[in-house]
Amino acid sequence: MREALLLSIGDFVEFHINANGEVILRRAPTRVPAAEPQAERMSARRDAQMQRRAQELLELLRGLD
Repeated sequence: MREALLLSIGDFVEFHINANGEVILRRAPTRVPAAEPQAERMSARRDAQMQRRAQELLELLRGLD
């Protein structure tokens, strides 16, 4: 089956039963997971922290003159 459907480990399959009662097995389309809002918030938080650290570093380096 794997070879006929060109499946790899972890691939998803779909099962369908047709009008004759035969089971049809197909490779499922690849789905791209949607970005989670929490992940976006974490990214924004991380970016803000990086900006703040860069600003603190610049202030520290300027103070060494």
